[in-house]
Amino acid sequence: MDDFVLLGKVTRAHGIRGEIKVYPYSGDPGNFKKYRTLYLSAGADAARRAFVCQGARIQGNQVLLRLEGCGDRDQAQRLVGREVWLRREDLPELDEDEFYLHELEGRLVVTDQGDEVGRVTGILATGAHDILVVRDGTREHLVPLVSEFLVRIEDDRVVLDLPPGLLEIND
Repeated sequence: MDDFVLLGKVTRAHGIRGEIKVYPYSGDPGNFKKYRTLYLSAGADAARRAFVCQGARIQGNQVLLRLEGCGDRDQAQRLVGREVWLRREDLPELDEDEFYLHELEGRLVVTDQGDEVGRVTGILATGAHDILVVRDGTREHLVPLVSEFLVRIEDDRVVLDLPPGLLEIND
């Protein structure tokens, strides 16, 4: 398992003092205010470079970050398009009934009647809600991750109460 969690992507430079604007992929953008060290990379397999976060503030649905060593617009511009990562060990503690989306990847998805749907292979962030990408070997199902469908999360599986026909939509 990777020691890092993908948080978002740098979308543009902001201002003349080296701030960057980051689109967060999920969760509470306010969490960026808690992170001390972030890692930026050109992609999932690229080397990650550590940056000390000197400040974070929310602007709309994005986060403005001030990073140590990034003091002007030109330096910030060079970071546009980079992915923003955090070490798993630096994630904030959660309450008992909370979970991180990345924790669902690889888990078996079953209906509340016990029927296997497949395994979570990815999560898509959309404006409305997150989508579980579930593969059953031959097919891929896109399942909205909403409270109306989520029954419970167990150690190794996700139990869902899906409306009739949802899994057949893409057939």
